[in-house]
Amino acid sequence: MFTAERKRSTLGSAFALMELIYHSTVRSIRKSHGNAVIGLLLAIVQTVLLVVAFYIMFHILGLRGNAIRGDFLLYVMSGIFLFLTHTKALGAVMGAEGPTSAMMKHSPMNTAVAIASSALGALYIQTLSMLVVLYIYHAAFNPITIEDPVGAFGMFLLAWFTGAAIGTVLLAVKPWSPEVVGIVAAVYARANMVASGKMFVANALPHKILVLFSWNPLFHTIDQARGYTFINYNPHYSSVSYPLYVGLALLMIGMMGEFYTRQRASLSWGARK
Repeated sequence: MFTAERKRSTLGSAFALMELIYHSTVRSIRKSHGNAVIGLLLAIVQTVLLVVAFYIMFHILGLRGNAIRGDFLLYVMSGIFLFLTHTKALGAVMGAEGPTSAMMKHSPMNTAVAIASSALGALYIQTLSMLVVLYIYHAAFNPITIEDPVGAFGMFLLAWFTGAAIGTVLLAVKPWSPEVVGIVAAVYARANMVASGKMFVANALPHKILVLFSWNPLFHTIDQARGYTFINYNPHYSSVSYPLYVGLALLMIGMMGEFYTRQRASLSWGARK
């Protein structure tokens, strides 16, 4: 019934925390679907359907001439992969378990672990689906060449990081006004269908149009990812540092807001009833 508390070294505490995040990540992945293979297949199907939809849209709207010289479908996928990763990370973190969840009654568990595991779970699924789709396209349809795979994958991770950071801010505000947060998240996701820059590149936009998109960190990551993917494109009007700094700032704000909300969760939610 009673156990003596053992003191752990810093290294032991770090490994215990990593183990806790690992098991919590596995739980968050399996929470979406009990069968891991089917869950991955659903993510792949969603990715493929979105790629096909935008491929058809480019042809109907006559936007193919605005694409970068090279593999056109790879151009489409380079935007879709980052857009999906950003959106899925935002949704997963925003839907992470809060301080009143039953899981928080277990002493090692805390909200920071829940946020990290939700973000890592989304990254795991989206990375696997991206690799599978790229391999199938490369092996079965058309061999592809990525100019700088490490840089392109770095932009993929940056898109995930900024999505998780925005999700953390929304998670902190969610207990105070869940309806408003839901509307904000939906509007942001819909706006990113255009504002993320999946359908065009920054170098081809006039300045008066460019300023409408340059606020968006996802716009910068997609444009930079295409610079790493295609040898014929060198982005001039986007940067890597902007989404990184924005993501770090939003993450700090979100964690401080989550701490403030966690300290007052019972008072604020109790007053709403």
